[in-house]
Amino acid sequence: MTEPSKIAYIFPGQGSQKVGMGQDLYHSYSLAREIFEEADDALGFPLSRLCFEGPDDALTRTDNVQPAILITSVACLKIAQETANDHLPSPIFVAGHSLGEYTALVAADVLSVTDAVRLVRHRGRLMHQAGQKKPGGMIALLGASKEDVEDLCLLSGCTIANINCPGQIVISGGIENLDKANKLARTKGVRQTPLRVSGAFHSSLMEPAVGEFSEIVSNTTFHPPTAPIIANVTAQPLDNIDAIKEELLNQLCHCIQWQRSVEYMAQEKVTTFYEIGPGKVLSGLIRRINPELRTRNISTTEEISQLKAD
Repeated sequence: MTEPSKIAYIFPGQGSQKVGMGQDLYHSYSLAREIFEEADDALGFPLSRLCFEGPDDALTRTDNVQPAILITSVACLKIAQETANDHLPSPIFVAGHSLGEYTALVAADVLSVTDAVRLVRHRGRLMHQAGQKKPGGMIALLGASKEDVEDLCLLSGCTIANINCPGQIVISGGIENLDKANKLARTKGVRQTPLRVSGAFHSSLMEPAVGEFSEIVSNTTFHPPTAPIIANVTAQPLDNIDAIKEELLNQLCHCIQWQRSVEYMAQEKVTTFYEIGPGKVLSGLIRRINPELRTRNISTTEEISQLKAD
């Protein structure tokens, strides 16, 4: 028996967007046009035009950007699968960073494209509303150890929201808590970057979103996964519907364990990660987690053509 390819598909989250994403795919492949039009029909407004033309401030709004990144990533995936054939190995795991976990569910046949795009539209809306009820934000801390960030959170009242890679940890908190964290970080010489988000994602300040989102998840059709999904919260495989639904709710208010997720897949002998969707954020994080791991990007017609040439 041939040993399965040690490949994982990974999908980007919020922050990877840019105006114009997916437009070359739309003009080059009829399948891409079908996928973007399916999203437009599902949501009842031209999401595709927002992806291609912006404006940027509308695209980056939480309830818009989440379905926009998802549908662009799905288009990249489906076209690569259709056109590259044997040049795109099947994955032994799929995973996504926060929002990207929903694209991973599409890749593992858990959600249909229509259900996924509707689900993340609701997710974005509810996260935005939670941010209005409990105002806050997120800051990326660069160069600090996990222990130093834990101490900073203890003193400021913030929460660790994402552990992305060595030297990059994101915290969430209320406005006053983040201001205190900012000042503490400066005294310790820690570099910081505010994130363009509308709330304190992956913290307890997102709890107002959980109740309604739980009902929406309960009323959405899920199918058994055809590949294990590595959970953001536990960094362990999800292989049944109940566990997947629980993960989607837990993910709203708990830390995204991206570094641990990549380390788990590497321990399971994954050697190559295909980042599928806009941007190259996850590939950069993986190089910092383990420089020996290989990454490939699938986000443009040129990169898809390169797959076929290999």
